[in-house]
Amino acid sequence: MSPAYSQPVDPATLSPHTIAAGLRATLARAERQLTSISAAAASQPLAPGKWSTQQTVGHLIDSCTNNLQRLIRLQLTAELDFPGYRQEDCVRLQRFDLEPWPEVFALFLALNRHFAHAIEHADSGCFTHIWLRDGERLTLAFVLADYIGHLEHHLRQLPNYTHA
Repeated sequence: MSPAYSQPVDPATLSPHTIAAGLRATLARAERQLTSISAAAASQPLAPGKWSTQQTVGHLIDSCTNNLQRLIRLQLTAELDFPGYRQEDCVRLQRFDLEPWPEVFALFLALNRHFAHAIEHADSGCFTHIWLRDGERLTLAFVLADYIGHLEHHLRQLPNYTHA
């Protein structure tokens, strides 16, 4: 089971616009943070046995695509038994480390911009819909809020992080 990056949320207190705005604000900070990282620096492990910046951003691409699927599918059904994903294997198999850093970075930005767009136009009436993950019942509202927390968690691990 993966950790939660946010606290449970009341779906009635969240609007698609507010969540999308939060994602866009985090993405703007990420863009400023990552723009100055060179390809050479992006390819270096952050610590012995850890991912590089490039692989971490690749993991965030995986996270974005998985959460986009959750957003879409949970608007189509009230309850969904949908697996998590094996993040280490996904990063290893996709070989983000062999792609040019500018392409990985551009894909990260483009996918997250699209995700923010999809969130902004989501049906908030579906925010109470449930994703069943390993015996847990997670609302779509929680999944979306937690995604932003997860994104911020990983950005804090990367060089040049500033919250403001």
